Parts: sequence; structure tokens; C-alpha cells
Amino acid sequence: MDLTNKLEIVNHTHVGLRRPHNEDSTMTDVSQGLVVLADGMGGYKAGEVASALAVTEVMHFVSEGLKKLKKGEIDEDTGFAKESLLLRETITEANSRIFNTAKVDEQCNGMGTTIIAALYHNNMLSIAHVGDSRLYRLRNNELEQITRDHSLIQELIDRGLYTPEEAHANTPKNLVTRAMGIDADVEVDITEDQVLKDDIYLLCSDGLNDMVADEEIHLTLSKYSANLAQAAEKLIDSANKNGGKDNTSVILVRVLEEFSSPKGFLEQFTKRFK
Repeated sequence: MDLTNKLEIVNHTHVGLRRPHNEDSTMTDVSQGLVVLADGMGGYKAGEVASALAVTEVMHFVSEGLKKLKKGEIDEDTGFAKESLLLRETITEANSRIFNTAKVDEQCNGMGTTIIAALYHNNMLSIAHVGDSRLYRLRNNELEQITRDHSLIQELIDRGLYTPEEAHANTPKNLVTRAMGIDADVEVDITEDQVLKDDIYLLCSDGLNDMVADEEIHLTLSKYSANLAQAAEKLIDSANKNGGKDNTSVILVRVLEEFSSPKGFLEQFTKRFK
């Protein structure tokens, strides 16, 4: 199904005020409902290589995989939609490409990247991510972080060693516990969400949420919800006004209309969230 008239997508990125170049990469395909964001790390321009490889590989392999996929199927073993498993598989394949490139190119030694990929289909959203790039959802003027960071801060919070406030005050913000390209294999988290008309989804690199509190992100999205391009610009402006220590990338997606599902699929999916 072509989702061009079902979704509105805005994609903005900025180098920030402290970095010499932009190591974030983003790509979107509204017709397929596919959006990908990656935040690279390591070496001179190696982060740019890692993030660019990540998004291009994922866009390519998901696009090819969708041609062969029977729409609306749920995997009996995992309970996930086949589209969600496709996202995970493609990120795993992209990880191998980045890891092998780093081994043969000295300038790329040690490079890695976070990634978050979202695929809209059958009135739902499949999300796959590695690292601390995030996905939020604004629904009925309530902002919710859908993904969980793979970071040292989040681990300390999960173990009960710090409160969120203590962890952010006492722990370096840029220490991720999982990233693409660092090892031959990578663990990819997948999440699913049933979409509703007028939902707004935000994908961002940590250049945004490290500089801008969730409360301010919420206020900005609410204030400029009628104009996604302006909302994206305001979010990046806020990150830069607060220091702009990192590259900042923002993808905003609005659900304009619900998109039909194969008979029986939506019923199966909805039962999993009751």
C-alpha cells in the first residue's frame, strides 16, 4: 500500500554548534512508510561512514524485503508482525556490513552508530533500535517515550542505583551500552505500536534530548503541531540555544488517516495490547 496520502513526514538535521561535521544520517520513504535515523561515532569522519551505511543498508534491504513479504502476517513463534522481524533482520545485516568495513579500512577502525528505524503498515508501527536514539509519540497531547535507551544512564536507573535525576547529574550522557558496528553481532530491540489518526511520532538523535528536556519537547510539539516543519525547526533551535553540543536530527511523522489492515490482522494485534 502506498502511504503517501496517509502520512506526513518532515526530516531535519543540523551539525550543532560544537562539532566540525555532522555524523547523523537520516532517510525517509513516505510511500513505504519507512523512516530511519542513525547517530555515528568514532574516528575522523568514521561516524559519518557508519551512520550513512546504516541508513542506506536498512532502507535498501527493507524495501527489497517488503516486496517478498506477505502483508498482515504475525510470526507464530515470536508474536511479532513479519514487518517487525524484517526490520530486525535488516539491522543485523547492516551491522555486519559496518563491522567488516571497519576491519578493512584503518580510518574507519572502531566506528559505530546508533539506529532507530520505524515502518508504518496495517494501522500499526514497527520499531527497531540499537543505542540511545529515541522514538516518542504525541497522542491526545500526551508525550510518551516509546523506546528505551541502551545507555549507561538507563542501566543505572534500571538497576535502582540512581534515580533518573541522579543518573543524569552524575553519569556521562554519551556512553551507550549497545551500538551497530562494534561487534560482529548486535542485539536489536523491536517494539510495536497501534497507530491512531493524528498521532505524531518523533525520532531523534541524542543531540535533541540531551539538550532539551522532555517537557520542552512536549510543549514545542504541542504548540507547533499544525506545522511539522516549523516544529522540527523549533526543536533544533532549542537544542542549539541550550548549547548545541552535538549534531541534532529530527524526523516527525503525522498519521493523516488510518490505513486499512488485512481482515483479522488488526483484531489479532489489538488483543495483544488489552
